[in-house]
Amino acid sequence: MGDQLERLGSEAVGLESAVKDDLCMDIDPPFRESVATAEDWRKALNKVVPAVVVLRTTACRAFDTEAAGASYATGFVIDKSRGIILTNRHVVKAGPVVAEAMFVNREEIPVYPIYRDPVHDFGFFRYDPGAIQFHNYEEIPLAPEAACVGLEIRVVGNDSGEKVSILAGTLARLDRDAPHYKKDGYNDFNTFYMQAASGTKGGSSGSPVIDWQGRAVALNAGSKSSSASAFFLPLERVVRALEFLQKGRDSSVNKWDTVSIPRGTLQVTFIHKGFDETRRLGLQSETEQMVRHASPLSETGMLVVDSVVPGGPAHKCLEPGDVLIRMNGEVLTQFLKMETLLDDSVHQKVELQIERGGASLTVNLMVQDLHSITPDYFLEISGAVIHPLSYQQARNFRFNCGLVYVTEPGYMLFRAGVPRHAIIKKFAGEEISNLEELISVLSKLSRGARVPLEYISYTDRHRRKSVLVTVDRHEWYAPPQIYTRDDSSGLWSAKPAFQPDSILLSSPIKDLGGLDLHSTEDTCMGHMHHDSHQELTNGNGATSMETSYEHVSDEAHSRDEVDVEVKKRRVEEDLSADGNVVADYTLPGTRETKPDDPNTMENSVTRDYQGATAAAANASFAERVIEPTLVMFEVYVPPSCMLDGVHSQHFFGTGVVIYHSQKMGLVAVDKNTVAISASDVMLSFAAFPIEIPGEVVFLHPVHNYALISYDPSALGAVGASAVRAAELLPEPALRRGDSVHLVGLSRSLQATSRKSTVTNPCAALNIGSADCPRYRATNMEVIELDTDFGSTFSGVLTDERGRVQAIWGSFSTQLKFGCNTSEDHQFVRGLPIYAISQVLDKIISGANGPPLLINGIKRPMPLVRILEVELYPTLLSKARSFGLSDEWVKALVKKDPIRRQVLRVKGCLAGSKAENLLEQGDMVLAINKEPVTCFRDIEYVCQALDKYDDNEGRLSLTIFRQGREIDLLVGTDIRDGSGTTHAVNWCGCIVQDPHPAVRALGFLPEEGHGVYVARWCHGSPVHRYGLYALQWIVEVNGKPTPNLDAFVDVTKELEHGEFVRVRTVHLTGKPRVMTLKQDLHYWPTWELRFDPDAAIWRRSTIKALDGSSI
Repeated sequence: MGDQLERLGSEAVGLESAVKDDLCMDIDPPFRESVATAEDWRKALNKVVPAVVVLRTTACRAFDTEAAGASYATGFVIDKSRGIILTNRHVVKAGPVVAEAMFVNREEIPVYPIYRDPVHDFGFFRYDPGAIQFHNYEEIPLAPEAACVGLEIRVVGNDSGEKVSILAGTLARLDRDAPHYKKDGYNDFNTFYMQAASGTKGGSSGSPVIDWQGRAVALNAGSKSSSASAFFLPLERVVRALEFLQKGRDSSVNKWDTVSIPRGTLQVTFIHKGFDETRRLGLQSETEQMVRHASPLSETGMLVVDSVVPGGPAHKCLEPGDVLIRMNGEVLTQFLKMETLLDDSVHQKVELQIERGGASLTVNLMVQDLHSITPDYFLEISGAVIHPLSYQQARNFRFNCGLVYVTEPGYMLFRAGVPRHAIIKKFAGEEISNLEELISVLSKLSRGARVPLEYISYTDRHRRKSVLVTVDRHEWYAPPQIYTRDDSSGLWSAKPAFQPDSILLSSPIKDLGGLDLHSTEDTCMGHMHHDSHQELTNGNGATSMETSYEHVSDEAHSRDEVDVEVKKRRVEEDLSADGNVVADYTLPGTRETKPDDPNTMENSVTRDYQGATAAAANASFAERVIEPTLVMFEVYVPPSCMLDGVHSQHFFGTGVVIYHSQKMGLVAVDKNTVAISASDVMLSFAAFPIEIPGEVVFLHPVHNYALISYDPSALGAVGASAVRAAELLPEPALRRGDSVHLVGLSRSLQATSRKSTVTNPCAALNIGSADCPRYRATNMEVIELDTDFGSTFSGVLTDERGRVQAIWGSFSTQLKFGCNTSEDHQFVRGLPIYAISQVLDKIISGANGPPLLINGIKRPMPLVRILEVELYPTLLSKARSFGLSDEWVKALVKKDPIRRQVLRVKGCLAGSKAENLLEQGDMVLAINKEPVTCFRDIEYVCQALDKYDDNEGRLSLTIFRQGREIDLLVGTDIRDGSGTTHAVNWCGCIVQDPHPAVRALGFLPEEGHGVYVARWCHGSPVHRYGLYALQWIVEVNGKPTPNLDAFVDVTKELEHGEFVRVRTVHLTGKPRVMTLKQDLHYWPTWELRFDPDAAIWRRSTIKALDGSSI
């Protein structure tokens, strides 16, 4: 038989770990004939079904073996008077969880976790029995002693999403090995499981396995997807834990107190092997005879050591293959007896007699408290969840318990390349052995600091990897917090991780933004690893839990689902060559200079470095001229603010320095590299080996480029003199057949160039809208070449003298296959430099727009007047077929004999001044009586309005519509280059005002536009209730929310735990009304705003559980 994969009865996802399902020749207990009749089963089910509940659980944070998410499962009442529900451990969750139980009569009540076993797959929820008003039910008694081979059973629960499902089966085995679900997730061990062919599926986790008398004889836990086999947990340890909880509840007066349930461990995993195998392991025949004599006749084997956790009580004392003979003098062959002894001996020594390879050994081991190696707190920082390594994962990974474990890397660690499941060993030059040491080091860092971190992972456990961590400069996330489990309330309480006077909590506003760019002595860059977080599945039959996870429709777009989609390429090479931060760079072996002449030394180093870079063999003159102006971009977008439909968290690209002075530097780059302003930008210069941060200062609302500023002083004196600005050549425009040099950078910051020929200098773009609307280049003409370096290479186009004539930039698009399948792609084209040159002139000379702080100096930024209409060219030959007159054809040909085209309206942006004036298909013939034939003509007349505005920003358009010429006055719109600067996170969804890509669809809700849901978070209330992305929220509790300010005013009045009625309109125009329950404990309402006066993104709380609001 081949390896079979099993699945936990609660996770409807494919899990990858295989387990050998050994052929069993065990002698099972005698078969007890069932005498139950159909009437007996009917009576039993009538009693049982009312006590079974559907559990809707939301794991609010990733923790230990569990990811954040929403799921449903089953539980059943086992103590009605005290209000106790039994279910699986993987349903109760090891971390923060919010849950509701729904009875068969559709009464829903909140439930709170009171215990989850550290090892075995069972846990308890509590509820208020007085909250059940309309339902009659009785508790289900537990009868573990009733389980036997051949017993006819029923599994009652929420199977495959059905509210009540009853599956029949017969117990076939009582001594099955505990199923192995996943190599890096939760697994049960040191217990037998029962097996039956009941065929349970997702959602049935926690279902009672009942006999004909209505007693629970086992707890459903998992199943094998390749067959109908289901796995049930015996109830002996459940009964013991329940007794402790009942005594604890009875001893408290009005509330649940934390109940301590003794659990002991040696940090050893045992497996049950038959006598034939133990003999092969060296078991002496005399020992086997003694064990058989001391055990029941049905016993077929013994307990054998399978694994020992490093650093545990049994480390270096027990080894895999050791056969357990006695514990404290008692012959032991069963898990239950062993666990009973350990649980009763916490903090005491036990004597183990073992045989190893035929030799008898006796060892004395201290029994450890199992709860002490089960974490009950975690650090949340920059979206990361970090806590001590649990016994579960220490057993999986063969690491010591208590090490600093990364459950979820969040943003700051993801940006550094730290994967999920990493163990942090060293941070900022200090060894890290526990979480408290990590917190202490973090509290000493300032915002923007860059420090080295070393980690190991279970996939490469023998080598440390070193990365560079950048502390968030902007306030993307809440200050670091420590969450601690409180079993009396069922919640995890949060408190600040640092003291209020911590440097990290101080304002990030400093002369250089609080950046620590001179920590190069400790900088050590290693392999940049991106964990794709994808789990391998086996199509032959996946092992999984049976908690069904919430189905996310194709329309749902999660901020977390964009794991590591890198625009240009994945980072799989060693970045040590080009990723070092060097603030004051000096080269070895430079020529001698007088020590008292710093200028001479500086010039010498500059000449030497420039000579080294220019020494590249066969470099063209244009390449040598342009290389000092090129910059490599690495851009990260925080998951907390993935706005405007941005489709990835990580981008690469090449830009060019267009302005460089003592006070300010500006770099131009395409918007498929810097897509939104809420980004962290790092710049690496080809002219000088240094990496410094940049800030987004201008995103053109139409053209595919962004302007990024940097602080020249951060380059150092040598670097500032090595870097220079490119010479821009906006005129004359490129023509077909012109020769140009395509120059760009490789990932190793080496300039690469080739000579190419322009094949089309005015190719009109036609990019369709993506499934999740994002920026797409419209109303643009681009340059096409005969040869380039492929779709991932960006740079500049220059003439023979190295003067920049165009940006060779990346454009994002989406290829669609069929109705429901699409794939993101990019292509490269040339963007004429005139568009950049115009904006640059305004910035330098002083614009009339809103001021922005750049390197400590407030500068007015330009405003752009645009006609918010999407246009496309149509050949005049086709326009004539639509009825366009010969006079107009001649006039347009005379205006532009090369293009021979007319512009037609594809659509107006919703909410624009042109929306109700122009119609799809209109031909734009002239503006202010002057014929127009290309997009640039329209740009010029819009710019002219700012100089000579006699029509209040309106253009006099002559259009051709359905055979008639019409003259219209059409308004223009003024846009800045800031992009989206305000977003709100409410109940776990990121909402913003509709961005241009959404408005370009030509539709906004009639109910006052509304706020647009850009993303949602796993484990949040919107995940639990299904408020996904790609829709507008137009009403909350009947109050209109036409914009973000109105939305904030409404939501800050909502209280914790309040059910909220939300009216939404989807992008398709479909309206919907839904309800969700607000959770301010784990998901406070907050907003993110860009502060132009300080050039910083600030996070502020709108509504939190303590009642604070703005």
